[in-house]
Amino acid sequence: MTNSQTAQTQFQKRRLGSTGPEVTSPALGGMSLSGAYGAVGDEEGVRVIHAYLDAGGTLIDTGDFYGAGHNEMLIAKALRERSREDAVLSVKFGALLTPVGMPAGFDGRPEAVKSFLTYSLQRLGTDHIDIYRPARLDPQVPIEETVGAVQELVAAGYVRHIGLSEVSADTIRRAAAVAPISDLQIEYSLLTRGIETNGILDTCRELGIGITAYSVLGRGLIGGSGALGGSLAHMPRFQGDNLDHNRALLATLEEIAASKGVTLAQLAIAWVAARGEHIVPVIGSRKVSQVESMAGANAVRLDDADLARIDAAVPVGAARGDRYPTHFMTQLDSER
Repeated sequence: MTNSQTAQTQFQKRRLGSTGPEVTSPALGGMSLSGAYGAVGDEEGVRVIHAYLDAGGTLIDTGDFYGAGHNEMLIAKALRERSREDAVLSVKFGALLTPVGMPAGFDGRPEAVKSFLTYSLQRLGTDHIDIYRPARLDPQVPIEETVGAVQELVAAGYVRHIGLSEVSADTIRRAAAVAPISDLQIEYSLLTRGIETNGILDTCRELGIGITAYSVLGRGLIGGSGALGGSLAHMPRFQGDNLDHNRALLATLEEIAASKGVTLAQLAIAWVAARGEHIVPVIGSRKVSQVESMAGANAVRLDDADLARIDAAVPVGAARGDRYPTHFMTQLDSER
């Protein structure tokens, strides 16, 4: 049996909320294929996407601002010789960029939503997007207006499902009152567990909304190479004493992973997946070998004793440093 065949037997099927699509878990995150954490050639990027699809994966997550459109065009290239129905495409929109690629705020106005979609459809080479979501809450535009604009695109056939990203429990409720919400995309990992205490996780469960969890590996802190490529050097958790403290937290986790014969990364993915059937980890792979590893995480079984050991090793709030630089944290509705 080949590695690809082995991975295919290990992908799980999960539904994103009560109204969303059936997808495979883990999902493939596209951001790391467009320079976020260091350069990746397009040929290698296509190989990674093909490896994920060939292994039976379906959910590919991207943003129209990843590489200023590069990521969508890379995905289009990878899908060119595949059936469109082989992939479930999740796209974030609304993040504004300067000419040098720096963040410049968010735009959730209804007219902007429709313009963003037009460009995404062209770059992706498709006639529809499976899940369309604002990347952040525009503080100048009520979420009802932004979601209402996406709902119009659903009615017109350009979008299949509506998602949210990095919003608070209150905003989730307001959005869900306008249209069915498939899932919330938000950071969730052993090092980032805020959704367990701020009402977001409970609200999603109550309303039948799935969660697509990103940065499951702590941007490489958990089981990564340790290299500070791309934007990592600007992240508080990777700076000074914070980095030393956070790495030390993982020592016991490495022992647990070793006792199970799996990698630390696989343990971290399995832990997130074990938090609920409505949760799908999103893993940003840059190499084919990482796709095989993330698929293998579904074979990891964590019993109550394992989960208790993990919680004792890395309790809620144990990580030091915010998950983004201060000026980005202020833009997160989920942190208010």
